[in-house]
Amino acid sequence: MMRTVDELGMKCIVATMKGVYCILKLLPVQKKAVFISRQTDETPVDFRLIIEELESRKCGWKTVVLAKRLRKSVAGIVGYGFNTLRQMYHIATARVVLVDGYCIPVSVLSHKENLKIIQIWHAMGCMKKFGYAMIGEEEGSSEDVARIMKMHRNYDYALISSYSFVRDYIEGFRIEREKIVQIPLPKADLLTSEEYLRNQRDKLTGKHHVLAEKRNILYCPTFRKDETTAGEGIRRLIDEIDFGRYNLIYNPHPNSRVEVNDPRVMILPYPTMELLAVADCVISDYSSVIYEAGLAKKPVYLYGYDWKEYSRKRAFNLDITKDVPTLFTDNPGEILKAIDDDDFDHERFSEFIDRNVVMPEGGCTSAIADLILGRGKRK
Repeated sequence: MMRTVDELGMKCIVATMKGVYCILKLLPVQKKAVFISRQTDETPVDFRLIIEELESRKCGWKTVVLAKRLRKSVAGIVGYGFNTLRQMYHIATARVVLVDGYCIPVSVLSHKENLKIIQIWHAMGCMKKFGYAMIGEEEGSSEDVARIMKMHRNYDYALISSYSFVRDYIEGFRIEREKIVQIPLPKADLLTSEEYLRNQRDKLTGKHHVLAEKRNILYCPTFRKDETTAGEGIRRLIDEIDFGRYNLIYNPHPNSRVEVNDPRVMILPYPTMELLAVADCVISDYSSVIYEAGLAKKPVYLYGYDWKEYSRKRAFNLDITKDVPTLFTDNPGEILKAIDDDDFDHERFSEFIDRNVVMPEGGCTSAIADLILGRGKRK
């Protein structure tokens, strides 16, 4: 009964949105690109880079960023409802819309024929299954919700870091092969820039002198809906750190609620992109941050303290225990020994990154700007 009520509520919301949108579509289209994200409340770095590129070309386009996380509280849901109305207005009056995740009005509404919608997805590379590939799974949506909310519909393009993941995108988005275009996220341009990494490192070590005094280990775990064992996993890692030689920088997922109160652990108010510049090595687990770290030429080690439990809940696009050429273990002591011994195959890991993040000539940001302006080519 509850399921039927929930589905009826969703159908009523979608019907109301469609009625309002019919009116909004009467408004004139502007020379405007709209960037929509629910991953963060701030402008994502990928959006910022694209906007800067468009501005540098002096093409006369207006850009609008609508970045707001959906919070599961009454105030959060009401606030997101008003944000959805703003999205609908700007989508109705735009030439191009870019999204980095699922966006309700983009998928459930019928748009003007000349609107171009580009999905750039927020994760570098491909790691965990998503979208339709997770239908019916514990951490996925139901088939009924996906059908009513038309999950991941209406994309003209879906950008991918490498065609090695093309089957995963077809499965996850249920999208036609010809709509998938090989262009990694714009942040890849920065992560492969020695100048950017050097300047960012100088900036952070200037503010936090201790970062220049020891080797820096950056710990970037993925998000877990069930964080029951996360605190213990982090504590075990902390117990293995020689803080006389290393700084441990904890970079939690934005949705994580796990708190680390150990004063020896550094929690810095900077995005992963910037922290990678000061990292001497990265410890992660099942996160696509491994691709970002690889682009920045950082050694990566995988700490799967809850692998047996996590792998029962989430399906992957690759066998992380075998396909990623680095140490994968539930023993943090083994990871710290490998770091001490500099036991890491840089060549094999670079080959892995090159296969899975294919950089276009001229850069990712420029290629996406071309696509927005109608100058890009489908390949």
